[in-house]
Amino acid sequence: MPRTPVIALVVSLLLTWALAGCSGGGDSGGARPVSGLTTEDANAKKRDELKDGGTIRWAIDEFPRQWNLNHLDGATVAAATVTGALMPGAFGTDERAALTIADDYVTSAKVTASKPRQVITYRLNRKARWSDGKPITWRDYEVQWRALRSIDGDFLVADNTGYERVASVERGRDDYEVVVTFSRPFAEWQSLFNPLYPASTNSDPKSFNEDWAGKIPVSAGPFKIGKIDRSAQTITIVRDPNWWGDPPKLDSIVMRVLTTDAAIGAFVNGEVDVVDLGTEASAYERAKGAAGGAVRVAAGADFRHLTINATSDVMRDPGVRRAITLGINREAIAKADLAGLDWPVQTLGNHFFVNTQAGYRDNSGENGKYDPDAARDLLEQAGWKASGAEREKDGKTLSVRFLIPSGLTLSKQEADLTQAMLADIGVKVEIVSVPLDRFFDDYVLKGNFDIVPFSWFGTPFPISSAQSIYAKPTKDANGDLQIQQNFARIGSDEIDELMSRADATLDVDAARDLLNEADKLIWEEGHSLTLYQQPQFWGVNEKLANVGAYGLSGAAYEDIGFVK
Repeated sequence: MPRTPVIALVVSLLLTWALAGCSGGGDSGGARPVSGLTTEDANAKKRDELKDGGTIRWAIDEFPRQWNLNHLDGATVAAATVTGALMPGAFGTDERAALTIADDYVTSAKVTASKPRQVITYRLNRKARWSDGKPITWRDYEVQWRALRSIDGDFLVADNTGYERVASVERGRDDYEVVVTFSRPFAEWQSLFNPLYPASTNSDPKSFNEDWAGKIPVSAGPFKIGKIDRSAQTITIVRDPNWWGDPPKLDSIVMRVLTTDAAIGAFVNGEVDVVDLGTEASAYERAKGAAGGAVRVAAGADFRHLTINATSDVMRDPGVRRAITLGINREAIAKADLAGLDWPVQTLGNHFFVNTQAGYRDNSGENGKYDPDAARDLLEQAGWKASGAEREKDGKTLSVRFLIPSGLTLSKQEADLTQAMLADIGVKVEIVSVPLDRFFDDYVLKGNFDIVPFSWFGTPFPISSAQSIYAKPTKDANGDLQIQQNFARIGSDEIDELMSRADATLDVDAARDLLNEADKLIWEEGHSLTLYQQPQFWGVNEKLANVGAYGLSGAAYEDIGFVK
């Protein structure tokens, strides 16, 4: 995946795991179905239903080399999993990705002015302290903004979205009030300061880049670092006795680095208590057989899709793009991808919101239907006439290249199904398999494909995370097309205007309406076919509560524990 989608996932994890400071009682109300999809499955229990003490073993997929998640090398899922129990943030999310204030760190955060400039005022929890004893104050916010406001400079910043719009961060009526003034409106201001790092390690490039390399010098969460053991490939976090919130139920959590296959084997053998199973049916079947284990399942934040390259020779014609989309049965692909998994098949009809997310509407309409007869008519109108089993125009056969990374069964299956479907309307599909390490850099980024499948990671902030995907490409001074992450290479001024208006409004409902209007236009452009919201499958010790498939909500690490 390109770097930015990985950052987007980490931001999402940080915001959901920031709920460690929001949940209080640890009772999330259990799994709630939305449109037939379970939003959360973590064996939710109240704190008084749990034992005090114990250690759990949690599998992660890599040993982070950088623990500053705002650093270019720190935006990894493994690092976010560990620091979710250690670092502060201002907001978390519920099961619909609606924002919730993290009151162990921030007692209030609201818009206090919108004209002439947008102003946000935070009131900080006076009890909140870094593990070195220093209070968390406005100064930590101000110094972090200065470090992250630009991606061009000596601070190796992973992402500066939102920070670049801040004009100032100032002290309010005391050290525990932060006044943030924007140079231009930013609807998703709650995405900032998640996570928050101390001023002492943000104040200069050397500290920002090096202080968190291989070590965690300070924290401010229910847990703190016990030991980082690179030889054993484990990171142990332990209760922080100075934590001011609800005390953790567990004594410690041991994060153990294992490959996916090894992690699943360790879970089946009772050697780890928590593991992300991915979405392979074989992994699901193995985990189901674990003695003393349970498989937790919920709708996740990321979604599967097919991107269409609108600048390729064949796909430049809107009629052909429309025919291709009508000739692909999205539900059939979803059924095949999810076969063997205990999960309902439901197609995704939106490019900004997943099915279980607040603001979701199915905008696919006629553009998301499977209608091979209409597809054939459109191809005829575009001049592609039937010639046996295929179609020709000006002596050329209608053929498209379906690009996949080698070795990935899911992508190959999607390519095979698309090949069979499009053959039915007279379109030849050439499946092009390329090495995984060259898939994006040498092919997707360069536009060397007609159709490509992969997953986008969703976040609680659909505007800022998706604008670069759907914004109309522009040419630079050299005439080169600047696509950002818009691999379809198509857009419109109308879509840009709607996204821009959504980005500038502080009315959440109005912003959602604007995004849904933009989504209708994206469907009409034939930009990409969204397939389905991907489920999360987690293997968890059956005696554990408040841990598992969180969906779009978050983990309160202090509330994880063994049921009495």
